[in-house]
Amino acid sequence: MYQVLYRKWRPQTFSDVYGQPVVTTALKNELRSNRLAHAYLFTGSRGTGKTSCAKILAKAVNCLHPVDGDPCNECDNCRGIDAGTILDVTEIDAASNNGVDNIRDLRDEVNFAPAVGKYRVYIIDEVHMLSAGAFNALLKTLEEPPEHVIFILATTEVHKLPATILSRCQRFDFGRIPPADIAARLQFVAQHEQITLSDDAALMIARLADGGMRDALSLLDQCLSRSREVTAAVVAEATGMAGRGHLFSLSAAIRSGNGAAALELLNDLHNSSKDMERLCAELIDFYRNLMILKSVGKPGDLIVLSPAELEEMRAEAAGVSLEAVLHILDVLQHTLDRLKSGVSRRVEMETTLLRLCDPRLDTTSISLLRRVEALEAGVSVPKTAPTPVPAPATTPATDDVPEPPAPVEEAPPVPAPTAASAAEPVSCDHWPEVLAQISQKSPPLYGVLVDSTAMTDGEKLIIMTDNEMFGALVRADGNKAVLMNAVQAVLGKPMRIIRGRPQPTATVDEASDPLSAFLRQSAQAGISIDMKG
Repeated sequence: MYQVLYRKWRPQTFSDVYGQPVVTTALKNELRSNRLAHAYLFTGSRGTGKTSCAKILAKAVNCLHPVDGDPCNECDNCRGIDAGTILDVTEIDAASNNGVDNIRDLRDEVNFAPAVGKYRVYIIDEVHMLSAGAFNALLKTLEEPPEHVIFILATTEVHKLPATILSRCQRFDFGRIPPADIAARLQFVAQHEQITLSDDAALMIARLADGGMRDALSLLDQCLSRSREVTAAVVAEATGMAGRGHLFSLSAAIRSGNGAAALELLNDLHNSSKDMERLCAELIDFYRNLMILKSVGKPGDLIVLSPAELEEMRAEAAGVSLEAVLHILDVLQHTLDRLKSGVSRRVEMETTLLRLCDPRLDTTSISLLRRVEALEAGVSVPKTAPTPVPAPATTPATDDVPEPPAPVEEAPPVPAPTAASAAEPVSCDHWPEVLAQISQKSPPLYGVLVDSTAMTDGEKLIIMTDNEMFGALVRADGNKAVLMNAVQAVLGKPMRIIRGRPQPTATVDEASDPLSAFLRQSAQAGISIDMKG
């Protein structure tokens, strides 16, 4: 009979337990020194090894030939405990045996000596499900049990346990297993099961397992029902994920404000039977990674991505502000709650995407902050995708150009020259190319400079603009480096940037105006002309 992977590969010794070195080291030290407690409390999220460690501990205390704190798994006691034929180890499910009578029966049993082993071990799983009366009935026995009795309590919700129970147990907290450890364990299992498992697929399963080894092995089992060669595409298909390509496409539609494109993508995913709740959770994880990338200098410890995925996420993070990311996360979190009880999950996700594409459709305070941020940047929130300005094919890359230290200076209004000379500034013919590069690196800065002109004078570039947002924007979010790099890339050398103000439009000279001259001559000749008609 086929045995699922998480049962087949359940750890048999403390050395087999992945991701819990603190817990396993402490338990092995107690076993080696024979300093065992009478009651243990194992707490942590699901699939982190609580029950497995409890069973290993039960075997280790009754093993006839322990090996450095681990059970030998070869003696009669170890084999009998694994087979369930030795009654000295009892596993109780508190979810179905949570009454006072069940605990009273247990309290009567503990007085009997062990039949085969050295200790009678009681493993009470999901102990938080016991009733208040059952907890009270257990207190005295748990505090002073017979010398041959060991209690091991396991729970995922330790906050539900009374303080009187907590104070009587030696507590061990099982943390979520790091994705790298889960991926390594999956590769180990795949190697012994003759399975081809790619590194990207192992990392994807590890992220989906959310710190639980049992969930990871169950997901791997699910993937094997489709193919013995497990790739990232197989994992996405088996779990109903949207896939990274669709996530990047949705992010691009949200960033550009293109609600129509977002709804079309959602329609394709819905027709492919993708679960809307899973899609919302994937988007939350996607924008959580963007938040970490924009907030932490070294995000490697907080997010698990391959080097190629990390570079893609860095490029995506460069095109969106932290305020926008926080707003999107807030909307998606509320959407995830509503999806669990809503009538139409598709409609819920459609309205959410429209609110994300256009924050003016959202009335929450955090969306107002996003709109204020867009106004401060000098660019209104777009309703549709803006037409990109094409960059010239010969424009060199500027990513590695260091930021020049020279600040952007302020210059008095510069009149337009009538003739080019070495002493006077001349019009910069390549300024549209500079603006094209700026539009790709910093749309807000491009919005401020779109109507500007520029003049060059040797080593100086004078930017003629009346937009009062220019000074504040060029000093924020690295926009100065974007401007200086674009100038150097197009003009071929670093230049000193000076801001100039165009002269106001000159009034019409009355002497050269034909209408003024006609009216003056008419007045001299005594002819009155009524201009009101």
